[in-house]
Amino acid sequence: MSTAIAFKLLAILATVALGWLAGRLNWLGSAGVDRVAAARVLSDAAFMVFVPALLFRTTVRLDLASLPVPLLAAFFVPVTLLLLAVHAAVPATRAVTATFANSVQLGIPMAAALFGEAGLALHIALVSLHALVLLSVATALAELGRAREHARQGGAGGLARTLAQTARQTVVHPVVLPILAGLAWNLTGLGLHPVVDEVLALLASAVVPLCLVLIGLSLAAHGLKAHWRGALGLVLLKLLVAPALVLLAGRFVFGLDGLPLAVIVMLAALPVGSNALIFAQRYRVQEAEATAAIVVSTVAFVATAAGWLALLGALGVLPAAA
Repeated sequence: MSTAIAFKLLAILATVALGWLAGRLNWLGSAGVDRVAAARVLSDAAFMVFVPALLFRTTVRLDLASLPVPLLAAFFVPVTLLLLAVHAAVPATRAVTATFANSVQLGIPMAAALFGEAGLALHIALVSLHALVLLSVATALAELGRAREHARQGGAGGLARTLAQTARQTVVHPVVLPILAGLAWNLTGLGLHPVVDEVLALLASAVVPLCLVLIGLSLAAHGLKAHWRGALGLVLLKLLVAPALVLLAGRFVFGLDGLPLAVIVMLAALPVGSNALIFAQRYRVQEAEATAAIVVSTVAFVATAAGWLALLGALGVLPAAA
């Protein structure tokens, strides 16, 4: 593992540790304030303000005409199918944890260090749609589950009402709505006014540090010892199963090889991203488990990343420059 990636891992863990320290020392409130409540306040701020700004700005700035469709399909088809398969057995929040990668904080420096400018460009193309695709699918699944539960408890409305409620809650959502609005604005070709773009950029820049601190706060609130075993299965899915599926699909279904295949496999091999915790806190379920999965997978990535790089090298996929 390169020095740049190792330093980035240490920086991520140090920021999480700072959030944990803030929780333990009650920096965000008096000693009587519930740590879970403090974490949820930050989560709501991220989910309702900062993440929508990031998603809207990213979608508006997408160059839709130049997106590498075969590369995108080779990554998103197997990962989305894995998300759906996991959701068939467990709630959508766990399915997100098993599939959503730390594609920015850790993924960008990893792609730059391993694959250079050409590989980084491919990685960025995937990152531009990463949250848009996976969070939108997971949101639709979560809202469908909520609508079904509501119909089950209320006993009225039937299938049509359930589907209508799911559609409404999915669209009017802090993840999906800014994506749809961004795509609509993108298609107009008008771009963003410099002042608006600067405001959105400032809000978006807070997402990474806020989410990392939030993971630490959640860790202080819930602890790790009681939850790491429950998170282990999701970590194994994320670090081992997801990249294996992408490798097989990319090579044997979509015909990729060399640099493009290496980029998508290593993106799939990244540890669980912080959006998994924000998603769990949005629906008030599996918050401790998502936190444990993020921390455990980030630490375990040191070993699993080396393993995937070795396998890619043995298969002749890894570019010589890497």
